[in-house]
Amino acid sequence: MAADPELFDPQFLGQLRSLFFRLRKRRQLKQRGIQPTPSSGFTREFKDHRQYTPGDDYRVIDWRMFARLEKLFIRLFEEVQEYHVHVIVDNSRSMVDPYPEKRFTALRLAAGLSYLALVNQHRVSMMTLGDMVVRQMPPLKGEGHIHEILKVLSGVDFEGVTNLDGAIKRFRPARDRKGIVFLVSDLFGHDPAAAEEALRQIRTWPAETHVIHVLSQEEVEPNLEGEIRLVDVETNEVRRMWLTKRDLDKYRETFDQFIEHTRTVCMRNQIDYLMWTTDQPFDQMFINLLSRGSALAGS
Repeated sequence: MAADPELFDPQFLGQLRSLFFRLRKRRQLKQRGIQPTPSSGFTREFKDHRQYTPGDDYRVIDWRMFARLEKLFIRLFEEVQEYHVHVIVDNSRSMVDPYPEKRFTALRLAAGLSYLALVNQHRVSMMTLGDMVVRQMPPLKGEGHIHEILKVLSGVDFEGVTNLDGAIKRFRPARDRKGIVFLVSDLFGHDPAAAEEALRQIRTWPAETHVIHVLSQEEVEPNLEGEIRLVDVETNEVRRMWLTKRDLDKYRETFDQFIEHTRTVCMRNQIDYLMWTTDQPFDQMFINLLSRGSALAGS
């Protein structure tokens, strides 16, 4: 199976590389030097050489350089924490029907987060969320694995119902190293209360957690009026109604309350929340997401 060329074309992959360099430049500007730490999950990366001075640890002398130059230099390292990044994509039917751009945005977002994690030498787990959280591949580490992730994302089927509270209740990020979780979903469960219960379950995860609420602008501001036939794409339940302007105003008010309540629940439970409508520029929203304080961006 190959990566979907419509989803992950060369232009998009170039856009990911550009985003990575923009984030790295921003991180370099913010750095104030090396800060060693005894915490687990750290790796040491070579940064530079400097001339040996008495009292330096002889174990970091570069003897190969001494053989060439007949001068003593020591190797300088920077300690970099390795994270386990969990990317969870809601693959229920409501993420593709009737607005396929939600699937498009969710998969590209998952690809972008995975790429950023891999090039920074973090471990990545790719998962889907429907009636349960399903791991799509073993955890991967190393930039070269991005093509495997793109192939897996290209093959994700968006079918069935969302069991938000039940699926999330049974999922726990690994404790082997500090975790970062990105949940990409429209948060449409069997009823609005399911989203709140799921978010309360997320609070117990031993990880920095981000909820990216992917919605079509048509869901936020529907352009419907008159006699309509509504079909629940996940359960096939059908309802017929006559929709008036007053009904639309009531819908918008109720939907705004749903968004605001979701944002408030996340804030109270120390979960980062971002509403991402599919009409917004990808690169701008991606930078915005990581500018909110994620360790993945080195913030």
